[in-house]
Amino acid sequence: MTIARPDGPLSRLLVLDLTQFLAGPYAAQIFGDLGARVIRIEPPGGEMTRAIAPHFVKGESAYYLAVNRNKESLAIDLKTERGRAIMLDLVRRADIVLENFRPGVAARLGLGYEALKAANPKIIVCAISGFGQNGPYRDRPAYDMIVQAMSGGMSMTGELGGKPVRAGIPLADLSAGMYAVIGALAAVERVRHQGVGAYIDVSMLDCQISMLVYQAAYHLIAGEVPGPQGREHVSFPTYRAFRCADGIEIVVAANTERMWGDLCATLGCGELPADPRFRLNEDRLRHRAALASLLETAAAKIPSDDLLAKLAAAQVPAGPINTLDRVLADPQVRHRDMVVELTDGDGDSIKVAGNPLKFEGLSSCAHAYPHRLGADTADILRELLGLPEDEVARLAKEGVIAVG
Repeated sequence: MTIARPDGPLSRLLVLDLTQFLAGPYAAQIFGDLGARVIRIEPPGGEMTRAIAPHFVKGESAYYLAVNRNKESLAIDLKTERGRAIMLDLVRRADIVLENFRPGVAARLGLGYEALKAANPKIIVCAISGFGQNGPYRDRPAYDMIVQAMSGGMSMTGELGGKPVRAGIPLADLSAGMYAVIGALAAVERVRHQGVGAYIDVSMLDCQISMLVYQAAYHLIAGEVPGPQGREHVSFPTYRAFRCADGIEIVVAANTERMWGDLCATLGCGELPADPRFRLNEDRLRHRAALASLLETAAAKIPSDDLLAKLAAAQVPAGPINTLDRVLADPQVRHRDMVVELTDGDGDSIKVAGNPLKFEGLSSCAHAYPHRLGADTADILRELLGLPEDEVARLAKEGVIAVG
């Protein structure tokens, strides 16, 4: 069953998703959320994330369900000659192929870029890997935490003076997925204007290095090698966390002189802006330890709801450090459809995180439940490739495909 939404901005695109785990499936889900027809291609035994513990719904892993909505499922053995032939036939009709095989694997399967380009000169192939298709680390395996560690980002995450820790969300995977979409869409424009496809090499490590932004500049220009940043900012001592009277912690980003003054007034410390130690941000940086003690003492006397309300009224950016139960029930999050309900063919439903891209006239709630393995195999082969019923049945019997 085709599930691309005709009102989606990418509804004219056909994307073949050969990826697994997180970075690639997340990229493909973005395409599906925006209306592209996405065909997820898995081996007949299924992609391994369908079985990741600890949470399951009807035998499917919550991990898998989180990043595979709005996709059709085609189960095919690409290690067979017939399976590869079917893949190349699909490439002739597709716009984009997403893959995250280890470098060299696609070529060994007979499905490298040259083979795909020979089948369709306009094809866009986006290959996601840990370290890219070249360089001394090319053949190393990589997962999110490995890349977080090697990128330097992990060295800056954690309590001041403490040990580095990984970010609580898989930044390396998700950033690579987003850059893959950006690169592929840039290539779509190239196809439109030049009539030629593209091969896009996305390295998870490269993506993380690009996100070092000002921290990288501070080192390259001034030689700084920061350790864990805790809940503070290297440039702004009033960009930090505070524990309130009720034990709830909030974060405040008072990054301008106006905000600094309003923060002090809100905390009942109206005298601080006149203190020579704290007059300018440069002064506050030199005396940040003394300033932190004064501000923390003041914040500890005010309940979090009261302080957040006063800061909001003063237009000083602030927010609570939410746990997941609180954020996923937050009225702003719910209003923005960032928790969506997916309903399967039996009427059972699950809730997952939503799509952050809002287009006028396009529902951000209407999404298709991740399809069971091979649910669309027969339909895809009949519709796109014109295979007769008896051949589909024969391929299933031979184990070349799996029909859900």
